[in-house]
Amino acid sequence: MKKAAALRYDTSKENAPRLLAKGEGEVANNIIKIAELHNLPIKKDADLIELLSKVEIDKEVPEALYKAVAEVFSFIYQTTKKGK
Repeated sequence: MKKAAALRYDTSKENAPRLLAKGEGEVANNIIKIAELHNLPIKKDADLIELLSKVEIDKEVPEALYKAVAEVFSFIYQTTKKGK
């Protein structure tokens, strides 16, 4: 079954990235559709999704996941930089 999660990191307001949404099946499809509608980069990482699925929505990502999440944000930065 397809799974998805959405992260936010506002460095001016937050100490760490937050989990905005998570889900599987139709919920995952909706998360992906919303990201596509807003031209947000999407990174496929099944292992990270499994770990994020254990985090509560609107909670900061635990420190143990910082490295994996940093890789996602690096991917996003590189993707958006190329688009400019």
